[in-house]
Amino acid sequence: MTRKIFVANFPYRTTVEELEVLFEQHGEVVSAKIATDRDTGRSRGFGFIEMGSEEEARAAIEALNGQDFGGRPLAVREAEDRPRRGGPRGGGRRFPGSGRF
Repeated sequence: MTRKIFVANFPYRTTVEELEVLFEQHGEVVSAKIATDRDTGRSRGFGFIEMGSEEEARAAIEALNGQDFGGRPLAVREAEDRPRRGGPRGGGRRFPGSGRF
């Protein structure tokens, strides 16, 4: 079963390929994504790595958390599920004339 890792505080110029190489030292990297700003397309300095197993993810977290990468200490931890938006009814959108305000 794959396990997702949150990684932050890397230099904005970091590429997906560089993250893959860094994490591959600790196991299979299933995917790597860098969060980007919607307007500029620039890196936001954090991303997500999906490792091939829980054991590989734990090994990567232990080895890389706090490690210097490009002059900055990485913050590496298990990714948390993103909370759903929109409140208890879901959706969160309100349309004029729908009676949902």
